Amino acid sequence: MKLYFENTKVAFKQKSDLELKKSYSIFKALKYPLIVNYGPKLLNLLLKIRFPIKGIIKKTIFNQFCGGETIQESYQFSKKLYELGIRSILDYSVEGEGRVYNSMKTFEELKLVLNEAANKPEYPFAVFKSSGIGLFSVLASKSANEKLTPEQQKQYKEIVERINFLCKLAYQNKVKLLIDAEETWIQDAVDEIVYKNAEEFNRDDIIIYNTIQLYRKGRIEEINKQIDLARKFDYKIGFKLVRGAYMEKEAIRAHQMSYPNPIQDSKADTDHDYNLALKICFENRDIVAVMAGTHNEKSCLLLASLIEDNNISKSDDRFWFAQLYGMSDHISFNLANAGFNVAKYLPYGPVKEVLPYLSRRAQENSSVKGQSSRELSLIRKEIKRRKALK
Repeated sequence: MKLYFENTKVAFKQKSDLELKKSYSIFKALKYPLIVNYGPKLLNLLLKIRFPIKGIIKKTIFNQFCGGETIQESYQFSKKLYELGIRSILDYSVEGEGRVYNSMKTFEELKLVLNEAANKPEYPFAVFKSSGIGLFSVLASKSANEKLTPEQQKQYKEIVERINFLCKLAYQNKVKLLIDAEETWIQDAVDEIVYKNAEEFNRDDIIIYNTIQLYRKGRIEEINKQIDLARKFDYKIGFKLVRGAYMEKEAIRAHQMSYPNPIQDSKADTDHDYNLALKICFENRDIVAVMAGTHNEKSCLLLASLIEDNNISKSDDRFWFAQLYGMSDHISFNLANAGFNVAKYLPYGPVKEVLPYLSRRAQENSSVKGQSSRELSLIRKEIKRRKALK
């Protein structure tokens, strides 16, 4: 079957006419910088003063990009997606904000996610950010090779133990575990912990996936290095490939601290390395599994073509595609309809605490060139198609 991302009948088959119109209104609003820049702040203020707006938020932007406030509430969406050939990745999207209490709360929530995912085909993966279960500052000091104070050593040991606990639980429950990439100045510490767990738990099946941000320079060399180490020490390795999420922050910090910007010089360089990374992972598929975490149509077509041209089953568990819930349904549903493995990141959490996540989604749709316009044009096309049938 030839992949055709313009097939809006398939892309929006999960949405009623009313839901489609609601999505159209939301993406249309996200085209306005005033709403994107000040809307989340206003909503946060209204929630703080207990203005009765939670219900409106939940029925609009929250409903567009999140599954629910709890794991249980999100299951209705996961079940619906599963029936349409798409799996879900429960993503507890509450910001830790560097507080010890919040990191413990997140750690406990992640245990619930991994236990919920056990034996449920709707949830083949779980995901977390290392800074969500420990102090960002400690990971930064460790990455900078600074001498840790006794208190920092204790906190770092706690992060290592928590990540190992989650990896072991994922292994026991047979749930693949994605560890997200973060800012460059904590990533070395995260990588070191993740790859140690990969060496421990990826002996037979690939359970632990590290995330590679291809908008960073030097990531191709890093992927090749890790594959060589996996071969040398006889374990397997999983990569989630993304373009990246911290470009502006990285550039500002590099300028302020007078070190070379770690971000690629152009989007073309990022695209080149992303697609090259896909090819490298595919060529090393005897020990590598890859998740293409991308909303880029060309990259999705590349991996799909590699699978098909080499007569590999589209349902081969070594190859996955992933997009965010509420975005790029034309990619997700058409890939799934063609028989490929597809998962949607399904964020959840209390409305008030998920607002920072929703703010980032709004900014992403506004800043990524053509994202909102693309979503709008496809929704408009499907609305017209349905009208013509009436």
